[in-house]
Amino acid sequence: MIKKLIFALVVTAATYCVTAQNNGPSFTRGKQLYTDYCLTCHQDDGAGVPKLNPSLINSSFVSGDKKKIISWVLQGTTDKIEIDGKFYSNNMPAQNYLTDQQIADVLTFIRGSFGNKYSAISPADVKAIRAGIK
Repeated sequence: MIKKLIFALVVTAATYCVTAQNNGPSFTRGKQLYTDYCLTCHQDDGAGVPKLNPSLINSSFVSGDKKKIISWVLQGTTDKIEIDGKFYSNNMPAQNYLTDQQIADVLTFIRGSFGNKYSAISPADVKAIRAGIK
């Protein structure tokens, strides 16, 4: 009986955390930033454009190391890239004019949308990566 109660509490807490992440102010701001800066290339549903712009759905790039995705947003890329065995050739412009908060918000939105359920990114995460870029 106690094991069932503990399990139910853990499931409820986990559900609350994901729901809170997807309804908080950072998520809401991130959704607007995604619409303004990302939607054209990555599409409304996050599916991207085959061979041009990578999908953000169940992507190891989105779910992986926060440092890598933050760096790409800050620096952009002009290289052909491979993600999950698929190649993409469209350039991604650097978004380094966005604030640490804005980058954290949009990446939190992406990591919590399109079926993704990955942890949020904080402005402190972005600030640390930005400081290391020369």
